[in-house]
Amino acid sequence: MNLYFLVEGMQSERKVYPAWLSHLLPELTRVQSYDEVNENNYYLISGEGYPSLYDFIPPSIEEINLSGKYNYFVLCLDAEENTVAERHAEIINFVNQEKLELKNAELVLIVQNRCLESWLLGNRNIYATHSQKLIHPKNQFLLDYTKYYDVSVNCPEIMGKYPDFNTHAQFHGAYLKVLFEAKNTTYSKTRPGDVLKPFYLEQLLARIQVQPEQLTTFRHFIEFCKIVKSKMPN
Repeated sequence: MNLYFLVEGMQSERKVYPAWLSHLLPELTRVQSYDEVNENNYYLISGEGYPSLYDFIPPSIEEINLSGKYNYFVLCLDAEENTVAERHAEIINFVNQEKLELKNAELVLIVQNRCLESWLLGNRNIYATHSQKLIHPKNQFLLDYTKYYDVSVNCPEIMGKYPDFNTHAQFHGAYLKVLFEAKNTTYSKTRPGDVLKPFYLEQLLARIQVQPEQLTTFRHFIEFCKIVKSKMPN
């Protein structure tokens, strides 16, 4: 079982996905070059943002076909201001228009709605103290954001855009940062910090277990990992 990951982000996704895969699919070992895969490996590269991601799709498919050893081509990108369905259609249309064909591997689209930080807002413990009570906001930004939309209760993926921001992704990222600051820690795309640790992923998994109607696109990623695991020899 071999996987080829092309992630949109230049920073956080390049760190977060490997960290999560080490816990979700510990049987897989990362390789540094696409042609190093043998058995139970994965290769991961960045598309250097959007829309340059599209420049990486044709050569990625070419490398997958040249290798002949990959089972899945996993393309991870943000929905941003589009719907998940629109992002799916956009990718499929591009592949068809460019007449790109995967010979032996299957294309899997993981669309982060709205972005990776939207998923990360799903950890309810970043809202809580050790006594599991909601924190008292340490700054006006967090107080305002929580009044606007409480991500500890409502699904972060469908949160709107606070008036001061140009995009949903910008707001979701800012919300996450002030939550971390209120817990006396930090988050940034270059330094995801606690996000990379097992307990953070475990809280996201607990969220979709308790509230299965939430974090739909995160669940899609988790379900894909379960499929991969089920196809691996015991």
